[in-house]
Amino acid sequence: MWINLRRTLVASINLLLPPACLLCGQSLPDDHGKQSFCQNCLSSMVPLDPAHCSCCAQTFPNFIFNPEATDESRKPAQHLCGTCLKRPATFSIVHAVGSYQGGIKDAVHRLKYRNQLTLAKPLGQLLGKAVEAAGNDFVPDCIVPVPLHLDRLRQRGYNQALEVIRPIAQQLSVPIDTTLLQRIRRTPPQQGLSAIERRSNLRNAFDLTMTPSAQRILLVDDVMTTGETVRECCRTLLKGGIKEVQVAVVGRA
Repeated sequence: MWINLRRTLVASINLLLPPACLLCGQSLPDDHGKQSFCQNCLSSMVPLDPAHCSCCAQTFPNFIFNPEATDESRKPAQHLCGTCLKRPATFSIVHAVGSYQGGIKDAVHRLKYRNQLTLAKPLGQLLGKAVEAAGNDFVPDCIVPVPLHLDRLRQRGYNQALEVIRPIAQQLSVPIDTTLLQRIRRTPPQQGLSAIERRSNLRNAFDLTMTPSAQRILLVDDVMTTGETVRECCRTLLKGGIKEVQVAVVGRA
């Protein structure tokens, strides 16, 4: 009885409020399943170029993406970028939904600055698939969001990284830890700063609240640009005794 009532209720809601793409508002087809984006918006979410650093996922310069290329030529590169060669990363790998442009940039911007929290779940689901698709043997003990300073959290009202984590934790059946890593300094925005200034700006900006019991952590953020934020987070985690940290971001700039 309750199952039939629920089906009737869902059908009625869909009739009055047909499902629509969360980005462009276009009506979704009847067979959309649980998809939250239309095909056009999904197509605008550019995947990472195959020629990217095997550690930080930075695209190698002068590479032109060719969607018609064969599967063999589109395999990811298996070597490091200049930055990771000069400064060995504090994380072992970066997973990303795709390049920070087009649909991904639009969705992240709306989630982060326009309070469109409904985008967190589908973006998290896409990121969870990217982590699973890596096919490595890494099984995190917990998932940790890159924390906001308390003042900024009060100003925004939510941590977008934490909102993205929730569906990932459900997909991977891994707990979320929001208390282990904290931001102890309110730093100026990273935008407009040079690489050296970004590094100095974030130095000692994070700390651990306790001695971690976890050995492996998946650190999640919305966007990775130069990587200084996640590098400093991972440095703090490793200093506290964590054995390995992998990073997952929605967009890689």
